[in-house]
Amino acid sequence: MNIFSFLKNEEYMLKFKRLLIPILFLLVVHFSTHAQEKPQIPINTVVENVQKYFSVYPVEKIHMHFDKPYYAVGDTLWFKTYLNTNLFNYDPSKVAYVEVLNSRDSLMQVMRIPLKNGGGDGHLVLDPQFWAQDNYRFRAYTKWMMNFDLDFYFNKVVPIGDAINKKLGAIVTFSPDGSKTKATLQFRGKNGQLLNNRKLTWEANDGWDAFDKGKGETDELGRVIINLNNKEKEKFKKGRILVKLEDQEILVGQYALSNALWDADVQFFPEGGDLLAAVNKRVSFKAISSHGVGIKVKGKIIDSKKTELATFEDLGLGMGSFMLNPVFGETYKAVVSFENGTEKTFDLPAVVQNKINVVYVSQDTANISIGLVTNDTYFKTIENKPFYIFGQLNGHLVYGAQISIKSSSVAIKVPLKQLPNGIIQLTLMSAAGEPISERLVYIQPQKFIGIQVKTDKPTYAKKDLVKLKLNLDTHVDSIPASFSVAVIDETKVPYEDDKDRGIISNMLLTSDLKGFVEQPNYYFNPANENRLEALDALLMTQGFRRFDYNDLIKGKLPALRYMPELGISISGILRQNTGRTQPGAGLLLTIPGAGVKKDAYTDQQGKFVFQNLVFRDSLKATVNARSNENYRNLVITMDATEFPKIDENNPYKGLFIPNIDENLEAYLDNSKKEFRTSNLIEEVVITKAVEKKQTSKDFSNLTGLSMPEHTIDGSRFAGCNVLSMCLNTFLTGVTYDVNTLKYYVTRNYNQGSRVPVQFFLNGMPIDEHTLNSIQVSEIETVEIFLKDDLGTVRNIYQNDGVVSIITKKEKKQPRMTMAQIEAMLPKSNVIDLFPLGYVKQRKFYMPKYSTAESKNTNDYRTTVYWNPEIEVLSKGEIDLEFYNADGAGKYKVIVEGNDISGNVGRQIYYYEVN
Repeated sequence: MNIFSFLKNEEYMLKFKRLLIPILFLLVVHFSTHAQEKPQIPINTVVENVQKYFSVYPVEKIHMHFDKPYYAVGDTLWFKTYLNTNLFNYDPSKVAYVEVLNSRDSLMQVMRIPLKNGGGDGHLVLDPQFWAQDNYRFRAYTKWMMNFDLDFYFNKVVPIGDAINKKLGAIVTFSPDGSKTKATLQFRGKNGQLLNNRKLTWEANDGWDAFDKGKGETDELGRVIINLNNKEKEKFKKGRILVKLEDQEILVGQYALSNALWDADVQFFPEGGDLLAAVNKRVSFKAISSHGVGIKVKGKIIDSKKTELATFEDLGLGMGSFMLNPVFGETYKAVVSFENGTEKTFDLPAVVQNKINVVYVSQDTANISIGLVTNDTYFKTIENKPFYIFGQLNGHLVYGAQISIKSSSVAIKVPLKQLPNGIIQLTLMSAAGEPISERLVYIQPQKFIGIQVKTDKPTYAKKDLVKLKLNLDTHVDSIPASFSVAVIDETKVPYEDDKDRGIISNMLLTSDLKGFVEQPNYYFNPANENRLEALDALLMTQGFRRFDYNDLIKGKLPALRYMPELGISISGILRQNTGRTQPGAGLLLTIPGAGVKKDAYTDQQGKFVFQNLVFRDSLKATVNARSNENYRNLVITMDATEFPKIDENNPYKGLFIPNIDENLEAYLDNSKKEFRTSNLIEEVVITKAVEKKQTSKDFSNLTGLSMPEHTIDGSRFAGCNVLSMCLNTFLTGVTYDVNTLKYYVTRNYNQGSRVPVQFFLNGMPIDEHTLNSIQVSEIETVEIFLKDDLGTVRNIYQNDGVVSIITKKEKKQPRMTMAQIEAMLPKSNVIDLFPLGYVKQRKFYMPKYSTAESKNTNDYRTTVYWNPEIEVLSKGEIDLEFYNADGAGKYKVIVEGNDISGNVGRQIYYYEVN
């Protein structure tokens, strides 16, 4: 890798080095001069082995800034992707990936984002023909991040409502009723009218099989009560209610059952990891509902004689702490009361005698004060024995000390000078290099990037010109920094900022923690008086596991499968038809839609790669090996594009909005107005006969399937020579296994399932080996069903998922020439494919209201300004201009940004529109 390859001149490099040296090479190592025993592994050996990992395994973090917290079908979603890295002696990733998954964890979209100076922008058009109302999860990462745990990817839930297509709206509430759960559903029609006195049928299924069903009728207020049998509680986790309501036509709605059952769990975490006998220290707790979010609790701690020893109450997000001085041999319980009146009892961890823990005491501008604590009994066995204490922050070893235990309480100061902001992981180790206690502490010795926002006036009229001035202080001149600005009408888009995931809370907190963090911005809002106390309680209940100290000390480094991606590459292997690889052969890549024409040569193993390609969208590409003398005997095999598995049991489902119609009411009302012209066209005059396209529902074998998750138009297969190879690329949410030669639903395949997808051709089941006998030019549509809610197909064919191929209706064709027949035959030495390109570029539309006539239009915009391309090299002012929309009330300005040295900044500003 090229060190500082992105630095362009000597002056620039010197400035950059002055910034980085304090971070990269700050390691304070203390030795105790009075130690009576020598450690089994010298501290220098430990430091050297750990540094081997930190110096060559950079930490990459991704953040996404959206223009709004939620959207409606028909909107364009705008975003900026930010990359932070902790090392600067390598070329960081130049490509990021953004995935969109629906509430069932079906992959809906993958976008490839080019990164420059730590940032790259994109957009997603929420086409009403493709997107439906749901809670979607955006997941972002780089190829390098795919080497590590999925917990460190960026994740955010973005609800999307529907005010255009949805014909059946509902508000769903659940309440316990003995051995049953009462579900109350209130239905409304497309125009918001109550659907009263309507007959309906309902079915509760676990995603596959129905476990409860019935009939009903709505009352005068459009409500119906459904009593669900909750004996099989596990089925509720992924289950849904499927309702079919009669209203001139059959209206179908599906509603998740994940919120149907109430339950709660409370976990207790002694500081440092152990409930030490005769040591008075903090115990933190975390109370979460069955939905995965924090809940309010109060409680008391009792011993085996039911004597009350402590009381506690959460700090607002289900977390808090209390002091406890346990006795060895005693057991402790927590009696916890919840807001709904329920009371539960939980066991505390067992009391231990022979342990030593690291605890956090305090911090000031100069130092963190920590302590090593144990009881007098155990102190006698470890007196004068050596221990190690290490501090790691954002992939840098910033502190190391060898400590000799002289008393049952040892005070240590960790200097903060020149350390970056973030979470420092303090780990206590034995002399043999075994980690025995850990404490996470948040530090903020450095200032954030300074961002000041001003407008030329505090109050504006509708459609007024706004002159916005940004004063950006990046602290260090000549370090590239990138910013994005969103201005929204908060009256139409109300949202509590504490619940959001801003660039500061993400880069400095959530991206380093293994576990779900609810309302991350809460901990960085100065208006929350208990935020630092709450943050410390959070860190006592979270895990940090980017690496394993045991392995690092032994010199075992994690295996790498992916390197930082510096651009788009297309690769494969060229073989002879005998199976032997073909070295030294030439291949030509052409992408006509992007004007790309590039050649490559195979190495000794027959491998070839076309690197640093630039093209947008998924354009048709052709790889040709016909320039070789023996081209008739050559076979091209393209490398598969690998993506991370779907983390189906992720905790972000707890952030799903259960009643989108109700919670996004103001926004969806505005969406109706904005897209009203689409809904006013009730009648059209047909002057030409339109041929109805076939769908899977036209075939009796497939009538039980619901709407397909994905549809591929036959035109996408233009130029495809080998159907099976094209399907490997096109089948969203489906994985091809080269060993079994079968296709599987990706999310289930990643969880170990090997039940294959069933293919159908015009409603008739077919095997995989017959796919290539289908004339690609005759394909009209391919429909992908990742779910079979009623099980009508699965119960017959024992499959998991359906791919339905529908061909064009037969028409009389003239006899084909020999040349036409040869053109249809698959060619192994010419491969057509549709690789994933960079996301399409598009500019945010900003109307101009410079004249009275131009203002004589309705403007229902909710995002009035979006600019993801603000880049600076030094502190200074940036002037921006835009026009307000028709909405009156408070407008919200959000500015986020970072520089390539890892500093971040965020600012919120409000102004009024009358």
